[in-house]
Amino acid sequence: MNSKIIEKIKSDKILSKIANSFENKIFLVGGAVRDFLMDKESTDRDIIVMDDDAERFSLKLASLFNASFVPLDVENKIYRIVLPDKINYIDVTNPAGGTIEKDLMRRDLTINAIAVDIKNGEVIDISGGITDISNKCLNYVNEHNFVDDPLRLLRVYRFQAMLGFELAPETISAVCKFSNLIHRPAAERINYEILKLFSGKFAHMALENMNKTWILEEIFPFVNELKQIPPNAHHHLDLFNHSVETVKQIQFLYENSSDEVKEHLQTIDFGGFSRIAHLKLAGFMHDIGKFSTWSIEEGKHRFIKHDDVGAKLSVKFLKNLHFSNKQIDYISSMIKYHIYPSHVMTSPQITEKIMMRYVRKMDINSIDAIILAQADRLSARGPEITDEIVERNLNSLNMLLKFYLEVKENLQPLPKLLNGNEVMEILKIKPSAELGQIMEALHEAQISGDVVTKEHAIEFVKNYNRI
Repeated sequence: MNSKIIEKIKSDKILSKIANSFENKIFLVGGAVRDFLMDKESTDRDIIVMDDDAERFSLKLASLFNASFVPLDVENKIYRIVLPDKINYIDVTNPAGGTIEKDLMRRDLTINAIAVDIKNGEVIDISGGITDISNKCLNYVNEHNFVDDPLRLLRVYRFQAMLGFELAPETISAVCKFSNLIHRPAAERINYEILKLFSGKFAHMALENMNKTWILEEIFPFVNELKQIPPNAHHHLDLFNHSVETVKQIQFLYENSSDEVKEHLQTIDFGGFSRIAHLKLAGFMHDIGKFSTWSIEEGKHRFIKHDDVGAKLSVKFLKNLHFSNKQIDYISSMIKYHIYPSHVMTSPQITEKIMMRYVRKMDINSIDAIILAQADRLSARGPEITDEIVERNLNSLNMLLKFYLEVKENLQPLPKLLNGNEVMEILKIKPSAELGQIMEALHEAQISGDVVTKEHAIEFVKNYNRI
């Protein structure tokens, strides 16, 4: 292991430049060490400087690399150096407790509690992290560290989602023991770990394992309601497991999609995380409106308007966790329209006009909603759902996806034919909720292609059925 680490550090231009430029004793710790041992690249390097003030040393590093200096946590002396490429960065601190050994013993998981002297390659692994990496196992360093910072309870599952490692039995026991503490950290920190979790390839595995403790329902209280909806004619799984399976299928569809679709879903358009991370969270939540709309008529389970209800319910949940307005708009929109692509493609006659209406309505989120609809279909295989039904649904959605990819480059924004003031003048009304409804109806008519010119728009407004 030592030789592998030494070789990785020597071949890492940033670390080797630091090692050759300073006489200080410097340890590489945390994720970069873990990644190196797993033959992965890392752009995030955490270092501990032993014999200099962390702030003073960080300023020297910033000068060496012509980089930006960012104080992350002045009280705990944690500083970030952002290199000019804006991709690589170095976090610098002094050892907690005064020694490298004490610092490592305060960390969350053994796989993150390994240190390497970047000059001589000496490895310090006092909790068995290297063995746990080899065995693909997640284990804690000290259970009391969960009390010091309960966010580490969620980080256990974030790392499972990222790595696919199994959990040690004692780690599961510790999470059960301290899960009631998960509300102590700030909502923003929980938000960050949730999105890290859903960024992971194995997010579905992490959710399944969170369900074995009490922490899942502590973070996602709606899970209790999901578990009360049993399998039915359309669903072979209860609603909770259907929701987890939807997350799994989104990942599967993403991995097997075209480069163009992958590139879109990898885009970071809001919240500092990719669309695919937000889409998987939306997939987990897409049916949260079913419990409050659940009825059984003649033995059939019905969930009328559960998509609209779920979208509204998601807003409150996401606001409580301090998601941004853009993130909330995206996730709630995915929930609201998760059935819409399939409805479009079950029209008696599928025409370009019908598909264009979908593209106009969903716009940049067209791909996302199609992937969610396909994942939902793959996750619902009740006795009334034949293989033929599934295949027909998936093929039709692929047709819609193909159409979007073909037209999106030449798609021009819809012109604003009338503004609110003009509508008020035409109808002799004042600003009101009714005005908003009319403007929305006009927009829908444009999307459908029923209103094309300003004259059409004026006529539409004049004939709008006002209640």
